[in-house]
Amino acid sequence: MSKSVRNKALICAVLALAVLVADQWLKIWIKTTFPIGGGVDLIGDWCKLYFVENEGMAFGMAFGGDIGKLILSLFRIVASVAIAFFIVKQIKRDSRYTLLISMSLILAGALGNVIDCCFYGLVFDESTHFQVATMFPDGATYGRFLHGKVVDMFYFPICEWTWPLWMPVVGGNHAEFFNAIFNVADAAVCSGVALLIIDQLFFTPSKKETPTEPISEENSSSQS
Repeated sequence: MSKSVRNKALICAVLALAVLVADQWLKIWIKTTFPIGGGVDLIGDWCKLYFVENEGMAFGMAFGGDIGKLILSLFRIVASVAIAFFIVKQIKRDSRYTLLISMSLILAGALGNVIDCCFYGLVFDESTHFQVATMFPDGATYGRFLHGKVVDMFYFPICEWTWPLWMPVVGGNHAEFFNAIFNVADAAVCSGVALLIIDQLFFTPSKKETPTEPISEENSSSQS
């Protein structure tokens, strides 16, 4: 194994582990510190830690109830294994740093939410609007394997407004930008995908055309 390959393997492992540790540490702290809907302002009233849980996909999107939750959890596990094998393969090929870093971020993000789905229902009791969850409680936990809830906390309501009453459909409704609530794992996946797009657009070597040998005057005369 060359030094370059070893360095890339180390960077990928350290990056993925750092993101995963940060994601889980923050989720556990949030869940054992705040009730549902609790949190703290970080910068004014537009940058907050705001504790919510979701049963579905990233940014709080739902997916098909209990069966959908199981399918999504299994899909995340399969996808994480596939991404890990892809990264190992690309490291052995001594691929570009941008490709490896992007895939490592995606893997770390996927694993972060996989841990929530697989194990949080087994190690925490229920979080409610009035009760802070306990890790490894004396009583019953809130869920079962593969049915845990994903913890989200980053909330950036940058601006909000009410649509004028004269507007059709949305008139009088409250609107907000940006109202999605997400976690470190979601941010890692989005950053990894963005970097992957940049890598494919700007760093992927283009296929070079096979150069053709010029026909010498001697060959040209002999052919004629």
